[in-house]
Amino acid sequence: MTVYPYLVAVFVFLVGAFGIVRSRNLIHAVVCLSVAQAGTYLLLVAVGFQWKAPPPVFGSPPTKPTLKVTDPLVQAMALTDVVVSGTVTALLLAIAVQVAKRQDMSDPNELAALRG
Repeated sequence: MTVYPYLVAVFVFLVGAFGIVRSRNLIHAVVCLSVAQAGTYLLLVAVGFQWKAPPPVFGSPPTKPTLKVTDPLVQAMALTDVVVSGTVTALLLAIAVQVAKRQDMSDPNELAALRG
């Protein structure tokens, strides 16, 4: 088992998190959040991957099940993560566009009207 997929997942997540912290634009922050979420996809795929393992589907003619198959739960979680992050990204982009329309700016530090 290699550690490279985990390192790539952490690197992509940290690049997205760094982009969120350094962002001076709401749209840029949403895109950086999407990049950080892509790191979670990579992590989920890396957790469920097994070298030379068959898929967990037993078709016709029936094959003898083995203990070494890819994990279908991790694949389902990655697919769910993709759907949820797409929905969150669309919602945040819509909010960012509305804020930019109403406040005539997209810098989060200049949005004094939104402070509580």
